[in-house]
Amino acid sequence: MTFGAGRVLVVPFFSIVALFGVANAATPCSPAVTAVTSAKDNVTFSSTCGTTLIEPWSDGIIRVRHLPAGAPAPRPSLIVNGKKQAAHFVVSNTSEEIVAALPALRIVVGKKDGHVTFFRPGGKEPFLAENKNIAAPAASGLYKIAQSFGVPFGAGLHYYGLGQHPAGGLDWQKQGVHLQQANGDTGLPFLLTNAGWGMLWDNASVTDVSVQRPAEGGTLTFSSEAAEATDYYLITSATPDAIIAGYRNLTGAAPMLPRWAFGFWQSYEHYATQDEIVGVAKKYRDLNIPIDGIIQDWQYWKDGQWGAHQFDPTRYPDPTKMVADIHAMNIHTIVSVWARFDKDTDNRAELDAAGVLYPETYKNVYPPGFGRWYDPFGKGRDLYWNQISKRLGKNGFDGWWLDASEAELGGEWGQMREVTTAKGPGALVYNAYPLYHTTGVFEGHRRDFPDRRPVILTRSAWAGMQRNGAISWSGDIHGDWETFRRQIPAGLNFVAAGLPYWNTDIGGFFAGDPADPAYAELFTRWFEFGAFTPMFRTHGTGKSKEMWHFPEATQTILKRYDALRYRLLPTIYSLAWDVTANNGSMMRPLVFDFASDPDALDIADQYMFGPLMVAPITRKGASVRTVYLPGDTAWIDFWTAQRLKAKTTIVTSAPIDRLPLYVRAGTILPLGPVVQYAEAQKDAPLEIRVYRGANGHFTLYDDSGNGWGYEKGQRATIAFDWNEQTQTLTLGARQGKFPGMKPSREFHIVFVDEKSGIGDAPAAAFRTVNYKGQKLAIKA
Repeated sequence: MTFGAGRVLVVPFFSIVALFGVANAATPCSPAVTAVTSAKDNVTFSSTCGTTLIEPWSDGIIRVRHLPAGAPAPRPSLIVNGKKQAAHFVVSNTSEEIVAALPALRIVVGKKDGHVTFFRPGGKEPFLAENKNIAAPAASGLYKIAQSFGVPFGAGLHYYGLGQHPAGGLDWQKQGVHLQQANGDTGLPFLLTNAGWGMLWDNASVTDVSVQRPAEGGTLTFSSEAAEATDYYLITSATPDAIIAGYRNLTGAAPMLPRWAFGFWQSYEHYATQDEIVGVAKKYRDLNIPIDGIIQDWQYWKDGQWGAHQFDPTRYPDPTKMVADIHAMNIHTIVSVWARFDKDTDNRAELDAAGVLYPETYKNVYPPGFGRWYDPFGKGRDLYWNQISKRLGKNGFDGWWLDASEAELGGEWGQMREVTTAKGPGALVYNAYPLYHTTGVFEGHRRDFPDRRPVILTRSAWAGMQRNGAISWSGDIHGDWETFRRQIPAGLNFVAAGLPYWNTDIGGFFAGDPADPAYAELFTRWFEFGAFTPMFRTHGTGKSKEMWHFPEATQTILKRYDALRYRLLPTIYSLAWDVTANNGSMMRPLVFDFASDPDALDIADQYMFGPLMVAPITRKGASVRTVYLPGDTAWIDFWTAQRLKAKTTIVTSAPIDRLPLYVRAGTILPLGPVVQYAEAQKDAPLEIRVYRGANGHFTLYDDSGNGWGYEKGQRATIAFDWNEQTQTLTLGARQGKFPGMKPSREFHIVFVDEKSGIGDAPAAAFRTVNYKGQKLAIKA
């Protein structure tokens, strides 16, 4: 929750240093290869410009590094923590070229220019080819670097990922991307294409990514303002999901979040007393509105004690009782903590004495004042966490809201360049602050509170942050229709950059009055969308946005989508397991599922949420919208069960209480009962909807809902398979078990048609199955 400041635009240096046309702009050199050494696991070649190392990290992942001549060995990666898999080159070396072959990839280096070119096996034309590699000396022994690639794929190539940006587009072929952390603008250095490859640009400095369309030359360029070497990983595979899996194999798997984290969250800037936050939680319970999380935002401290991690006792007389009272209602709570400290706090003094504060005292963005920020890149991480754990952890909070994690500093975006960190100059590590900030909190929470999985909400992100189980939100955005429209592609590109957990402030942070019908309409449409994002959370400043502040008609709709979210929890929690176990993504741009459908690849306002296709309404007053139905399999309208033909564009009715939702034929959709909190669904009968028309599969996952037992095998899965030809649903034998698991489950099997399994209401007609863990076949 911070009040935003303008960002500083950085002029890309590539256009300047490209004039040299050489690898080291200070010392003209020849890129012609002069020496080659090779082995099964690397190829190294040199020129007067420097040395290039090519390594296979798997049969489909290649790391390429260009080290300028005379440069010291670069520091270890800030991002990559994975291990190389067994993969071996077959190398040939002629007078004109070096060829390093893998089963799925062929790398060719021209000895004349040292450029690295990538081919598919048997391919005559490269799918990616280096052009210029430029390193211009900069301060502190660093270089400004640029690497351009020719991408001769034609007009069908699309670029995704690179983070969450407010520009509003999905395919980056239409605009350049500036990777510099700011409030509402999160840069991530992973690029995904629909052409069977993605690229991790392993550089944390401020970077510009530019794309020329094929008609303009088909060039992709990364330009970074600080580096010790050019370092990138090319990840190749057949599908976007497999490419994302390659990225996470390099940078870390996402752990499971607790089940309750996928319920509804209420937040506000800010609850100002203990009685207020407990009272809000109680009112949700009294009104029987499902909720699982409530957030204590900032300014709970005494004046001048920002960073003390202590509550003002006049307004919060007993924080431990406050948390216990919230827990007694089966609601969880997280608290806002910052990386900055008022000058008179004892925490600041301790951090300063340890040498882990940046020297400058920064002016606050808001409210007026001054503070200092800690360095998470070294020993400061543990000390910072220990201060939180000692003072807030003992209160029993379930997680941590890490605000302004870019880091904000004084709000003039670019100030990180000026600091020195434990891992080098700020210019070099600039964008990685949120990764190391969340790392200390995740590791510390896991160590100190091993009985509960941490929930970390953070305003910024960096590659690899998924390994900390962190959820990013889109910053302090405005509550208007244009901003709302832009949230959808922003979130989809965030997920396409490899990080699975994202959300927005429903209704916008700077928002309107719930009593205003115009704002109530916007909030309703945003809330409908929010129910189909990984974290379902409302927040904002000004007038608070608890459901009861809206008009009665609006409340009815909000409660309906809240209830639908809870009905979907068995599906959502199973998708969370897919994220952890299979590197899946529960919220996905259409390219993930329909990469072979060219008409689906640049749709910025439709997406998949698990097995459901979501088409939000983002225009004021709209009651209809066009929807494209991609792929080759029939679709079913979730609300009416009407069957619809694939590869068609329809105009669908969308009154204010209707979010267009579609289900592919062959989908198996588990639904639970509407409950007041997520764990109340434990062992309850589940409705299993089968949308016939194609073969289908779904794996239902369950565990204790919290803790780390799942890592030790304390979990259970049931495979559901639908065979269209035989009209048979097969429930596989249960795999695994966990403490407290009941040996049998009751399932209500619904074969969806236009009379049964329609919309969000429980089906009136179903077939009851008492599943005892053995394989079971059910004929339709």
